[in-house]
Amino acid sequence: MKINYEKIANEIRKKVLFMIHSAQSSHIGSNLSCVDILTVLYFGIMKKADKFILSKGWAAASVYAVLAKRGYFPEKKLLGYGKVDKKGKSTTPFMGLISHKVKGVTCSTGSMGHGLPIGIGTALAEKLNNKKGLVFVLLSDGEMDCGTTWESAMFASHHKLDNLVAIIDYNKLQAFGKTNEVLNLEPLKGKWESFGWQTKEVDGHNFNEIKMALADIPFKKQKPSLVIAHTTKGKGVSFMENEIGWHYWSINKENYEKAIKELEKNIS
Repeated sequence: MKINYEKIANEIRKKVLFMIHSAQSSHIGSNLSCVDILTVLYFGIMKKADKFILSKGWAAASVYAVLAKRGYFPEKKLLGYGKVDKKGKSTTPFMGLISHKVKGVTCSTGSMGHGLPIGIGTALAEKLNNKKGLVFVLLSDGEMDCGTTWESAMFASHHKLDNLVAIIDYNKLQAFGKTNEVLNLEPLKGKWESFGWQTKEVDGHNFNEIKMALADIPFKKQKPSLVIAHTTKGKGVSFMENEIGWHYWSINKENYEKAIKELEKNIS
């Protein structure tokens, strides 16, 4: 059966906007940029033995929406996203930073540069225990500024972790500006290759390109694999695309309705 990735991704984006609007939380742009990658991973690539780690933990809403769509838990549980009681205490595990307390989530993350080290430890353990599954880690481009990322890159290459796949959501914007103005990352592909990784670059919103890149892992035996996915922050909603403010802003009723209307028009 042919999978309609575009339709699924559109539904995920609408769910993400609903959750973030309802909770009056933030990180809309960061969530929307990685939806297409997550859609291909969960609906076209990952098998039962595989593991996924969201290093950019602030994009939790997208993963929660995907997990609900995949049947890990009822979608009605997403209604509690970001909710707190009168004392400000969380009333749900579905918070703005991803939590391992949610079914289907491998580990909690949120501090930059933590997901890849966890992924490498997981991949090494899988190797030592002769397990066949792959470990996928989705990173932000801002995390390329973290020393732990490059320490991990060396470690993975040294230990020949060809069951490890890192994907960079390269949307070119981070918390305080354009990534290459905050700290120039280029040549990003060359850097990773010099650290011993086999790399590919894709359009992070082209479902076929993403699937083709991830369908043949490892890219090379005894080497960890890296996909640099060129994406757009806020993808899918025109007035949010490439606008750094949507890293922080909550969405009001007017903009929420405008965004939903645009997404519904896109898939009609």
